[in-house]
Amino acid sequence: MATKYDLIVIGSGPGGYVAAIRASQLGMKVGVVERSELGGICLNWGCIPTKALLKSAQVFEYVQHAQDYGIKIEGAEADFDGMVKRSRDVAAGMSKGIQFLFKKNKIDHIAGFGKLKAGKKVEVTAEDGSKVDYSADHIILATGGRSRQLPNLPIDGKKIIGYREAMVLDKQPESMVIVGSGAIGVEFAYFYHSIGTKVTIVEFMDRIVPVEDEEVSKQLERTYKKSKMKIMTSSEVTSVDTKGAKCKVHVKTKKGEEVLEADVVLSAVGVSTNLEGIGLEDVGVATDKGKVIVDDYYKTNIPGVYAIGDIVHGPALAHVASAEGIICVEKISGMSVEALDYNNIPGCTYCSPEVASVGYTEKAAKEAGYDVKVGKFPFSASGKAKAAGASDGFVKVIFDAKYGEWLGAHMIGANVTEMIAEVVAARKLETTGHEIIKTVHPHPTMSEAVMEAAAAAYDEVIHL
Repeated sequence: MATKYDLIVIGSGPGGYVAAIRASQLGMKVGVVERSELGGICLNWGCIPTKALLKSAQVFEYVQHAQDYGIKIEGAEADFDGMVKRSRDVAAGMSKGIQFLFKKNKIDHIAGFGKLKAGKKVEVTAEDGSKVDYSADHIILATGGRSRQLPNLPIDGKKIIGYREAMVLDKQPESMVIVGSGAIGVEFAYFYHSIGTKVTIVEFMDRIVPVEDEEVSKQLERTYKKSKMKIMTSSEVTSVDTKGAKCKVHVKTKKGEEVLEADVVLSAVGVSTNLEGIGLEDVGVATDKGKVIVDDYYKTNIPGVYAIGDIVHGPALAHVASAEGIICVEKISGMSVEALDYNNIPGCTYCSPEVASVGYTEKAAKEAGYDVKVGKFPFSASGKAKAAGASDGFVKVIFDAKYGEWLGAHMIGANVTEMIAEVVAARKLETTGHEIIKTVHPHPTMSEAVMEAAAAAYDEVIHL
């Protein structure tokens, strides 16, 4: 293995490995430092294995409601161990896929913990403690994040757990309190509730999925409550007593303190960046509030050092890290590149019903000074959704009344995470509401709801 590279990437998550492959395509000699599995958290402990679990839960729900589709099934049970095994097998397969891509693109995997050193060097400490210095003209930091810990909610890995432990519990808990209702919280809430665990969500803000449009939050809360899940908003976990057989969770609410009992408490209050021990202070890389400071093309204040993904300001999303990695290496290679438009980043949450959004919420658009046209189309009026037995939810679109600019879209329903890309592409191409209305959508599909919602914004909707 070489010790001198054109580019060294520290971290092999969806930011790091994508940056490495693109750099190799552009003719660079690339090494990637990774202390754990290739693919990082996303492939091994995040995006991919959680979606495998959620699919298992969805299949189990289909079986439970088979009678609704004219099919008789008796005696079906959720096999928790089998679901976990399938999830881990999927993750392992994806990680092997990254190994194949590294070989295909002649990228060196440098196993160990990477630390920046002066003079464009990276010190790599192997598992046996041995250290080797590597040098590169360019170094990209892509070290990602981990579960954020609250002082009053210390993760012990057994009774108070983070998302990693939630994917591989030894047995299915009878009851669970989930603290936080962002994507991680509501996805695990759906999974465990669907297979029979008694789930309570505790959210500090006044609504669940608080970054989403308010109408989406209300719809998801209605759906979850209808399924007998307990939702506590404007509530705060002040402490957890783990000494007994069950956790005693002390929750401060508007009405006073409430004590919940649960087998397990899942802390889903966001992510913290992995900046410790990677040599930032030694080299002088500037940070702010736990994030590395970079320019539009991910250069730090130190020549030859760059940072992407969860450790820089912006949404902590896999597809954002990948886009940043590509922009970064294309800029390094001298290509003419366009800075990433962070207002056109889709967000997807894979609970059931799914949630997807991009751009301004209605409230944010009005606060930004836009005069808006808002259209909404419920899936209860969609023939495809009705036929599929998935009529919960809606598509909501927001346009600028003056110029027709597509300001945002917010969806909740079956498969909406597959539908949001239409809006992202249309906004990138500066498509107007009228152009969407005149774009023929196939029938019957869920995607017709996008066209119908746009038509509703301009009082042209047909099927409402």
